[in-house]
Amino acid sequence: MVQTASYPSLDARVALVTGGGSGIGKASALALAREGFAVVVAGRRPEPLQAVVGEIESHQVKALGVPTDVTNPDSVKELFEKTKATFGRLDVLFNNAGIGAPAMPLEDLPFEKWKAVVDTNLTGPFLCTQEAFRIMKNQTPRGGRIINNGSISAHTPRPQSVAYTSTKHAITGLTKQTALDGRPFDICCGQIDIGNAATPLTERMVKGAGVMQPDGSMKVEARMEADHVGNAIVYMAGLPLDTNVLFMTVMANQMPFVGRG
Repeated sequence: MVQTASYPSLDARVALVTGGGSGIGKASALALAREGFAVVVAGRRPEPLQAVVGEIESHQVKALGVPTDVTNPDSVKELFEKTKATFGRLDVLFNNAGIGAPAMPLEDLPFEKWKAVVDTNLTGPFLCTQEAFRIMKNQTPRGGRIINNGSISAHTPRPQSVAYTSTKHAITGLTKQTALDGRPFDICCGQIDIGNAATPLTERMVKGAGVMQPDGSMKVEARMEADHVGNAIVYMAGLPLDTNVLFMTVMANQMPFVGRG
């Protein structure tokens, strides 16, 4: 008989969401809480985190908000230490925190802007993945699941977005390597590539002339509700540990991605 890895009982599962105070992170944290996960929400600003924690706890689900700078190894270490001290284990990590840089010609992008995006979008998930491995490899039952926010930009760039696009392509490499290195320890890793979720960060897509297209024109783009991303995260998180979604794309159906537009 084949032995398969499994999570603990549903009411004992713990999820950690970075960038959890707003947008996709908030939607995902709330969706996981509705499924019974205890949820740790991490982010730079304490007030939004506590608002999300209060909303989760109002539904009689355990939650913890931890102000965190994912670019700082000590801050990340403290986040995971608090998670383990509070809940005793970690079953799901959603590496969601990310930033972009102002759109500008590649040769004009200041080094400081490049570094800030790389530190947040790539180094941050790497540091969180390291700490998650340390917990997941040694807990009982062993293992867990790591989900990386890749973005449509992990496949196809937008004009004048070299820093964001480069880091999101790199996340694909991190996802594959994590999935491979996690196999012996029942640690799964997958990537969700999100297109035009309706969050404050995408408001510019529907205001005025919209956003720049590859031919230099401007266009208003369709968006989708962020709750659909949360539902996708719940699906990935709910799979047994002998099954993995390596890549998933969730996107606004009318956005100009599939095709030559």
